[in-house]
Amino acid sequence: MSQSTLRSKKMKKVLIIEDEGDICLLLNIMLKGKDIDLEHVNNLTNAKEYLEKESPSLILLDNRLPDGLGMDFIQFLKKNYPDIKIVMISGFHPDLTKEIALMNGADIYLEKPFTKEQVYQSVQELLN
Repeated sequence: MSQSTLRSKKMKKVLIIEDEGDICLLLNIMLKGKDIDLEHVNNLTNAKEYLEKESPSLILLDNRLPDGLGMDFIQFLKKNYPDIKIVMISGFHPDLTKEIALMNGADIYLEKPFTKEQVYQSVQELLN
């Protein structure tokens, strides 16, 4: 595919909701140059404000955030923004968190630590 063809493709918007700067930076590095428009917020309050103005195709959602649990936020997302795909990311009690996150409506669950391939494969699967 030529560079002009790549540039002409509409970039998919992805929102990262993550309070740890190093994890956010890692996700940015992993997804850079993949025809994805990445945005970042560090808590659920800022995520709600962002969603009032923007419509991402996908959210990478951490579970433990300063103002609540991402797991609980999934229900808000599914009720108010049913078309947004959700990748839940957590390292806290992975078996229980995974089960609840998927029951609440997350499309994919990634356990920390995750690999570049796991992140990219999950994002590609949900955006295509």
